[in-house]
Amino acid sequence: MASSSDPYTQYFASQFVVSAGCVLFRKEAESGALQICILRDRNNDEWLLPKGRKDCGESIAEAAVRETFEETGYPCALLPCRMATRAPRPGVNAVDAVAIVEGISEPIAVVVRDRGARGAKVVWWFIARATGEEKVGGTQTEWETFDSEFVGADEAPRRLTYQGDRDTVMEALRIVRDGNEGGV
Repeated sequence: MASSSDPYTQYFASQFVVSAGCVLFRKEAESGALQICILRDRNNDEWLLPKGRKDCGESIAEAAVRETFEETGYPCALLPCRMATRAPRPGVNAVDAVAIVEGISEPIAVVVRDRGARGAKVVWWFIARATGEEKVGGTQTEWETFDSEFVGADEAPRRLTYQGDRDTVMEALRIVRDGNEGGV
């Protein structure tokens, strides 16, 4: 019986959770400066990016947009970007290689957290843009205690509590500033 030459860990459905979130951008109304929405958890004063669990029957991209809206209160949509990806274009049987593709809304990062006996948590990160200026109230579940705030794009990484979130924001900023800022 053959096995993969690459090391791997296999998880079954009861051993993993799929989560998704977005780095949410907008331009400040008066100055046009690029901003990113971050969350402060009132329970522990941590600064985070919006994310949450995927629902049954929901795509990962749909979960990212839904969770971002629910936790921030800002309606949003994925931002199509020019970016590097290993995903082939639709209908193209391509060699597994990195290519720069225009106008895609693919994940910019994936994080796999080993939670020991609780299995794995897989978090997919996307780039989104706010589709309206007004924050919608009452979008969080009763156990969520987040305050959302748009801050300057360069300030966001410094405010975030966790290095992984800072790294995700830095990658999103790099992609957006690489010719994609006009779509924000």
